[in-house]
Amino acid sequence: MARPTPTYYILHGEDLFTLEEEVAAMRARMGDDPATADLNTTTFDGKTATLSDVLNAVSALPFLSDRRLAIVNDWLSYLAQTSGGKATLEALVAQLPGLPDWARLVFVERQTLSENHPVLKLARSDPRGYVKAFRRPALNEVGPWLQARAAHYGVSIEAEARDALVALVRGDQFSADLTKADNELFKLAAYVGEGGVITRDHVAAVTAYVPEESVFPMVDALGRRDGPTATRLLLRLLKDTDALNLFGLIIRQFRLLLQAREHLESGGGRGPALARALRVQNFVAAKLEEQSRRFTLDGLEQTYRHLLDLDRRIKTGQIAPELALAMLVAGLCD
Repeated sequence: MARPTPTYYILHGEDLFTLEEEVAAMRARMGDDPATADLNTTTFDGKTATLSDVLNAVSALPFLSDRRLAIVNDWLSYLAQTSGGKATLEALVAQLPGLPDWARLVFVERQTLSENHPVLKLARSDPRGYVKAFRRPALNEVGPWLQARAAHYGVSIEAEARDALVALVRGDQFSADLTKADNELFKLAAYVGEGGVITRDHVAAVTAYVPEESVFPMVDALGRRDGPTATRLLLRLLKDTDALNLFGLIIRQFRLLLQAREHLESGGGRGPALARALRVQNFVAAKLEEQSRRFTLDGLEQTYRHLLDLDRRIKTGQIAPELALAMLVAGLCD
């Protein structure tokens, strides 16, 4: 027996780019006539939505259409965190299985819901429920995604350019920002034109990309406490680089140096073993191994804490990125 068409959907997770694309596709399936689609689509803010309003909106007979769409943003997580939300969730769980066939009730949650969330548990067991999690991709998954996305835009991308984009859109140590990746890729595709090939030179010309290897000489100078050289290299980098992007790259560099030093001092292997542990290429691991020996482990820990404090001050508007970089050089080369 074929599975019935779902009448309610839970889309949740931190990969907001793919999640929003899914919501846009559901909107597109409401039909080619924008006026009719709008008449049959209602959007709610989870902080102000009421159970009766949501259910009435999605249960009303559609107008010149075969479905009615209601999108509720961040409601399920909000209800789970509020004192009066439990009763609403209980009522929602009781009502969802009885939605009419034309209903398309979409819960959009921009965070991963707990596995114990009552609506999530219901949707996993109810044939009329649908659940899809949107996990931010790991860095090693972004390269293939970029290749496929480039094809979507009618271009291709060389391996070095792809790796440069991965470095540019790194959200944290293990994942990437796909919204930023798509924005940059769209600009590059427009730059090279349909059928074009994106190279690393194109990435450098069109984006705020900073080659990782360009930071190594400055960090070397910091390790030697060579203030004049470090300052000269910093000023050279700032001519072509956004200060905030450069600061983020320096934070990553010191994080990798700290991890490399900890790995080596704990008896971890060198060469490929270090590359695997740090999730970097072999030549980067070799350079990190060499460079980490210019610092003590205690010194790297103090520097990393100092960088995180400067990062917090930048993001709260207490200090400009350029001044933070100058303070970093001055502090390490005293």
